[in-house]
Amino acid sequence: MHGGGAAMTIRVLLADDQALIRAGYKMILDSEPGIEIVGEALDGREAVALARSARADIVLMDIRMPTMDGIEATRRIAADDDLAGVRVLVLTTFENDDNVMLALRAGASGFLGKNVGPDELINAIRVIAAGDGMLSPKAVRGLLGHLRTQPDIPAATRVPLDVLTDREREVLVLVAHGLSNEAIGERLYLSPLTAKTHINRAMTKLGVRDRAQLVVVAYQSGLVKPGSPAP
Repeated sequence: MHGGGAAMTIRVLLADDQALIRAGYKMILDSEPGIEIVGEALDGREAVALARSARADIVLMDIRMPTMDGIEATRRIAADDDLAGVRVLVLTTFENDDNVMLALRAGASGFLGKNVGPDELINAIRVIAAGDGMLSPKAVRGLLGHLRTQPDIPAATRVPLDVLTDREREVLVLVAHGLSNEAIGERLYLSPLTAKTHINRAMTKLGVRDRAQLVVVAYQSGLVKPGSPAP
């Protein structure tokens, strides 16, 4: 299927201080049509510079790196208007620790454990390039577990959701519980495309770049309480 042709190539930057791990990602991604590796960074500072100079679409970001860690690098990429289109996919051996929340708050679009299979990695890159956040089920559980242990967020720091319509708010609750567009559509008797449109509108109004960030906002706003069942 040719569809988009060469214009649709996803430009990927590898940021990991371990050569062996970078070589592994390279081997998986080099053979994948529509994905091109445009650079390799050995630490966070290099990752930020290369995200710009190599015009990356996606940065595969390790968290634990010398000089500047992946969380700070993610924060700098997310804060730079010139890098507004760059998405960060964090890969780590520690899927269920505080780093999940820190990376998401810094602006990461997704999270995977380093033990994922090649197909999962390729799928995650394509999902994020399409503008959807990607959290592995284990990372979602870790994130929710982390939020459950947090004290209630003080009202003063909550994100105001009054810009959202009732329907967008409903959809946001379901996104925060990890439901896909299809599952949200079924639950609310909408087409998956309509569900996605509501999600996109909510993201625009709240100024977030993808689903992963929406999950954070849903909890920070107090709309969803950690440990609450999906409606």
